[in-house]
Amino acid sequence: MIYLDNAATSWPKPREVLKAMNDVLERAGGNPGRSGHLLSIEAARVMYRTREYIADFFSSGDPLRVVFTNNATHAINLVIRGLLKPGDRVVTSSMEHNAVMRPLRDLEKKGLDLHVVPCTSDGCLDFEDVSRTVNANTRLVVINHASNVVGTMLPIAEIAPVAHRVGAFILVDAAQTAGAVPIDVQAMKIDLLAFTGHKSLMGPPGIGGLIIGGNVDASLIEPLIRGGTGSQSELEEHPEHLPDKFESGTPNIVGIAGLYAGMQWVMERGIDAVRSHEKELTRALIAGLKDIPGVKVYGTLDPEKSMAIVSFTIEGRRVSELGLRLDEEFGILSRVGLHCAPAAHKSIGSFPEGTVRLAPGLFTTMHDIKRTIQAIESLAHL
Repeated sequence: MIYLDNAATSWPKPREVLKAMNDVLERAGGNPGRSGHLLSIEAARVMYRTREYIADFFSSGDPLRVVFTNNATHAINLVIRGLLKPGDRVVTSSMEHNAVMRPLRDLEKKGLDLHVVPCTSDGCLDFEDVSRTVNANTRLVVINHASNVVGTMLPIAEIAPVAHRVGAFILVDAAQTAGAVPIDVQAMKIDLLAFTGHKSLMGPPGIGGLIIGGNVDASLIEPLIRGGTGSQSELEEHPEHLPDKFESGTPNIVGIAGLYAGMQWVMERGIDAVRSHEKELTRALIAGLKDIPGVKVYGTLDPEKSMAIVSFTIEGRRVSELGLRLDEEFGILSRVGLHCAPAAHKSIGSFPEGTVRLAPGLFTTMHDIKRTIQAIESLAHL
């Protein structure tokens, strides 16, 4: 089997991640912050240790501004739902995932002033278009660090100052980049960073986070849910201090332990080494597919400007059929369709059918890539 669906979730997980999750259940299975016994205290240590590690990993500063969420979608909704009011102007791009577009479209019906900056057919965003769209009424700029459809990376470090110039915040969806490329929250001037643990950070499903930059007044963001936090329990009013304000209910301590182990595993190998490996695989995959008659490859076709994501179609063939045959006949696992990003597919010209998406990962080999190219070539010639 050749697993090329790492843009959906990384697989397999490192053994260290599985061990860490099992270990925390055995030795730290209490409810952190809720009791004073050994198991609860140890669980709280696991949580704070991971918070500190995340803050260091992303160079974000105060670990108490790291909020654990279920995933990047949860983190994005926390900001969009909690910060924006009717009449606020929001600027985003046409390459966004539905984790961004659906809550924004819903709020648009309730009076949000939404502006979607169109991207080019290779998924690129013109910085000048963003600059022209952001004005004094803009409250938030929401942008993905890299497209989940074609992998194209967007110029976050250039866009952030445009938002700040008018007093707006920038929320970055780093679902496809966290763990695969270096992210320095402070140097890149990112106000709010949403990430997930189950992709390039090599953690399990069900854990992610939101990093709230030091310049963001957290009192401006309302929590999605309110409830027990283990703090200020004498009050029926919800606490305002971080991170408790946004972490109601029993936390996913097993997922947090797995995330910590996954991030350590990535750091031991080095993000630069991870990036180099994935660029090499992506370059070979693009080169091989481009030479096959009838195959169209989408995106910049430049691994220096994109993540390890390659979307393609074959003229006259349905992507659903291609994905099924890759799986059943060649043991190659991909993802087909619109990838929860219809606006992105409209931008690149693949709507409504979508594409076949191949996403190599850390465990993918060059032999896997060669076999995949051969398989697609045989399908193209049928």
